[in-house]
Amino acid sequence: MNETSENQPASASHPRMKGDSADPKALIREAFRIEGISDAECRSILMDWALSLSDTQDQKAAIDLLLHRHAEDAPTHPMTALLREGLTRVTPGQRRGGWRARARH
Repeated sequence: MNETSENQPASASHPRMKGDSADPKALIREAFRIEGISDAECRSILMDWALSLSDTQDQKAAIDLLLHRHAEDAPTHPMTALLREGLTRVTPGQRRGGWRARARH
């Protein structure tokens, strides 16, 4: 039985994941470790993070967890501000087009 803690993510048994279900590639964790990271760099990392989430992962729940995990220790970090902004802007994913969206005859 695998026990998890904050130091050992739930995905520790999965060799391809560095983080956990809320931060599969540990991108957010690493962003908080970078001294002097810019807002633009955090935005880029946040986009990569969003793309790395599984289709079944609730983005709002993941952001809530990440804020709980990191914001208290880094209240002025640009990633903290972006995650808070993300809580108000999270919308369900929606297909926007492509060949599968076109009518077939």
